[in-house]
Amino acid sequence: MVVQMPRAASQSKPGPYPSVPNMTREINKNESPARFAAGGPTRRTLIAAAASMLIAMPSFAAENTATAFVTGIYETYKGSGAKGLPLDTDRAVRRYFEPSLAALIIRDRKNAHGEVGKLDGDPFIDAQDWNIDKFDVEVADTAPGKARATVKFVNLDQPATIVLDLVKLKNDWRVGDITWMRDGKPQTLRGLLAH
Repeated sequence: MVVQMPRAASQSKPGPYPSVPNMTREINKNESPARFAAGGPTRRTLIAAAASMLIAMPSFAAENTATAFVTGIYETYKGSGAKGLPLDTDRAVRRYFEPSLAALIIRDRKNAHGEVGKLDGDPFIDAQDWNIDKFDVEVADTAPGKARATVKFVNLDQPATIVLDLVKLKNDWRVGDITWMRDGKPQTLRGLLAH
């Protein structure tokens, strides 16, 4: 059965939801048609109102790009007293690193038994301490679902360049490897932890 909501009834009853005139709705045989004729919001009315608001609103969702991912990481290191990105739980490690690299980081931490492991500093800045004012982040696509981010900054008066190889897993980006320059030679996080 289809009930036509009278225009006057749908506009006369105040409520928390906007009323939509001339909406029709199929009524379940267990529902009371009088409830809908009195102007109360129906599920279809609420869905239509919500959809129209979403279409009209600008999107405020965070960008799901490689640049946004890397920038979000490095923003946690910026400024005096910045705390950086804590990687103190397995869950936090898995949130930022692709599964096989996350497993190497977690294994290194467990094998260290509370001491310093092979990874003896923060992998994102290749240091144990930091005071960084700004970062220069450049991201380039290297293949479908892969990108390379080059991050340049000055930490405690020492210039540094860190390269992050990124992979996209479903809709999220993860770090597949990190390359630092140590003693004039490139060294990777994966290479450090694999031996």
